[in-house]
Amino acid sequence: MLRFFAAAAFLAGGAVVALAHPHVIVTGKSELVFGKDGTISAIRYSWTFDEFFSEFATQGLDKNGDGVLSREELADLAKVNVESLKEYEYFTVGKSGPGKLVFGDPVDYWLESKDKLLTLHFTLPVKSGSQKGGVSLDVYDPTYFVAFNLAEENPVKLIGAPENCSFAVKRPASQDKNQTQTESFFNSITADQYGSQFANTVVVTCK
Repeated sequence: MLRFFAAAAFLAGGAVVALAHPHVIVTGKSELVFGKDGTISAIRYSWTFDEFFSEFATQGLDKNGDGVLSREELADLAKVNVESLKEYEYFTVGKSGPGKLVFGDPVDYWLESKDKLLTLHFTLPVKSGSQKGGVSLDVYDPTYFVAFNLAEENPVKLIGAPENCSFAVKRPASQDKNQTQTESFFNSITADQYGSQFANTVVVTCK
């Protein structure tokens, strides 16, 4: 039922050259939730898909034909989305101190359709690995089938963070300079390396 991750899994196996341009664009917002111990306990994501994909993914889901996609009509699609995310490690690499964050299964998930755009909301629990002092999060698709962009306004919020915590956002450089790369360049890297150069990074520091 989920056309996005099924298609991504199929196409991601192709040559990196074919994936030099993304096929799906996601604009994301993140809320980093802190526990009472001062470490990050969860990430609340809101991922808004581009208009073309939003239309494609929701074909035939308006069951009552009222022209409005309700949360109930999108519920099955939301469920398969979050279940599929595990295979892709939630497109998230989290580091805290010397180790990596380990994530649990997504909770509190739903899809909404607004202004012809589909947005997936979900909470990603942090099972282990979070330490006091801060964390860094990289969000990207290694194959670059999906391009992740951080929202221009309020891309990140800290929820319940200690007063001494702050964050910085590092956006990827423009892809323009990479479009001139030769085919030999693309052949020299693997599919799981290419997308990392377009990672969006959030660095939280607690002093």
